[in-house]
Amino acid sequence: MSRADDLRRIHDALGAAAEALSALGGPSGVAAVKNDRSPVTEADLALDATLRAQLPRPGEGWLSEETADSTERLGRERVWVVDPLDGTREFVDGVPEWCISVGLVEREAPVAGGILNPATGELFLGAVGLGLTLNGAPAGMRTGAAGAACDVLASRTEVGRGEWEGVPESFRVRAVGSVAYKLALVAVGAADATWTLSPKHEWDVAAGVALVLAAGGAVWTPPAGLPRFNQPRPWLPGLVAARSGVAESVRRLLAVAPPREGGPGVAGGAR
Repeated sequence: MSRADDLRRIHDALGAAAEALSALGGPSGVAAVKNDRSPVTEADLALDATLRAQLPRPGEGWLSEETADSTERLGRERVWVVDPLDGTREFVDGVPEWCISVGLVEREAPVAGGILNPATGELFLGAVGLGLTLNGAPAGMRTGAAGAACDVLASRTEVGRGEWEGVPESFRVRAVGSVAYKLALVAVGAADATWTLSPKHEWDVAAGVALVLAAGGAVWTPPAGLPRFNQPRPWLPGLVAARSGVAESVRRLLAVAPPREGGPGVAGGAR
C-alpha cells in the first residue's frame, strides 16, 4: 500500500462526503448539544457515516468526533482520525470557515491528510514525503525569513473572548473559525503561523498537522513537545504550527508563559 494510494482514498472519501452534504440541501439544524455546549447537526452525523464507510480497511483503526471511541484503535498501526465537520458553529451560522477533515496516523504520527472546505471549494491534500496540493495544483508554505510582520491565524472564538489582545504588532492576527482550516491555510502559504494553547482533540488537528508536515513546516505542542496521536486520551494541550522562517520567532513569543487550561494566553503578550 503506497502513500499515493492513501491520498487517493482520502480524495475519494472527501468527494463522497461532499455528495452526502449536498444531498442534505445546505446547513442543517442542530440535532443535539454536547456536554461542552457545542452543537451537533444532521450534517455532522451524515458525514461521519459516509467517511467511516469509505475509509477504514480491515486492520485499520478509527477515531472520529462523532463516533463512540473504542480502545481497539490503540492496537492498530494505521488509524483514521476524522472530524466530519470541523467548525460546526460556522457551518450553522453560514460563515465559510468550516471543513471536513481526514487524517491518517501511523505509529502515533500524522502521515497524510485531506481537508475540504465545501463553502469555498478548497481541497487540500498532502502526505509526508509527497508534498501538498490545493485543488490539484502543487502548493506550499511561504518561504524566506520572517519579514516585518508575521501573519497569524487565530481562533475566532478566542479572539471574540479578548484572549488575543496585546499581541505585539509584529504579529498580524486574523480570526478564522475551524482549527483544521487554519492549519490547511498555513500549509499552503495563506498565512505564516497559527496556534492555540487551549486543549484540542486529536480529530481537530490530525489532518492539518499532516498537511503542515507535508509542506515542510514546524509543529509542536507548547512549550516544546512533539504531538503524538492515537493516544488513550485523544487530547493535546495545545498546538502550534508555523513555517520554518518564523518558527523561532513564534517559539520566543510563546515561551513567555506556559500553556493554560483556560485559554491561549501569553503573559504580557498574546492571549
